[in-house]
Amino acid sequence: MTNGSPLLEVRHLKKYFPIRGGFLNRRVGDLKAVDDVSFSVPRGKTLGLVGESGSGKTTAGKCVIRLIEPTAGEIYFDGVDLMTLSDREMRRRRLDMQMIYQSPAASLNGRMTIGQIIAEPLWIHERLRGRQAKERVMELLHVVGLKDEHYYRYPHEFSGGQQQRVGIARALAVNPRLLVLDEPTSALDVSVQAQVLNLLQRLQDEFELTFLFISHDLGVVRHMCDDVALMYMGVIVEVADFETIFEEPKHPYTQALISAIPEIDPAASREEIVLQGELSARQPVQGCPFAPRCPANKLDICETIRPELVEIQEGHQVACHLYPAP
Repeated sequence: MTNGSPLLEVRHLKKYFPIRGGFLNRRVGDLKAVDDVSFSVPRGKTLGLVGESGSGKTTAGKCVIRLIEPTAGEIYFDGVDLMTLSDREMRRRRLDMQMIYQSPAASLNGRMTIGQIIAEPLWIHERLRGRQAKERVMELLHVVGLKDEHYYRYPHEFSGGQQQRVGIARALAVNPRLLVLDEPTSALDVSVQAQVLNLLQRLQDEFELTFLFISHDLGVVRHMCDDVALMYMGVIVEVADFETIFEEPKHPYTQALISAIPEIDPAASREEIVLQGELSARQPVQGCPFAPRCPANKLDICETIRPELVEIQEGHQVACHLYPAP
């Protein structure tokens, strides 16, 4: 992984949702959306959190900035454990971290103008109003590639790409240091995706931002991320820098995802690994969570003992019994 002091460090993060059933609607179990996850993001770098729908990556991202409360774990932001902060202290700290959502239309208030949407965090946190707020909003519009006349328009008058630019401008309004990007381009056309990704990279360099980039699209991750963490059923199964992940994937799940990426050059095509069955977070697993779908030659312990995330070489961690710790 990329060297450097981490701005964000997550240790043993857990988020369990109760499963209720029966006549009295009693708690009969837990859905372990995030189950003992640890990772870190160096300052000014991008960590990609990757997995299928239902793998727990979005839940992990929301837990990191305490939009939903974790069940357990430690979340260090610039050396401060966010889990120890009161609600009031957390509100102040949240100025340093913002989230950009998958659906830009759903994240914007359709009854407010674009100027009001971007100015709202300035009103709340900095008490900026009137001309000062408007000047700041105009500056943010230019930063994300929008025009002055967009200030007076409403979200429904914009394309998906423009709506996402508004969401980015709103996030930048409070000068954050960390952006949690939850599938920020998955709802956009391919050509617009490239524009938004290039904008995010420019803003990262210009404002020295740190990104936690959540995605299921490995092509986008390859373009954006310095390091990649693969999640499956609430656990991280492999972590490495993006070159190692794409050139030397070790975990069978990572290998299957990489094999599904289309190749432009027919001569460079690889054999696709087809996984059987579907991901189900409700299904209790005693051993490796990937064992029921694993195409590799499984060991006896795969069904009974959960593998730990171990470092098999410098900066490369894998949770698989095929790769015991050296």
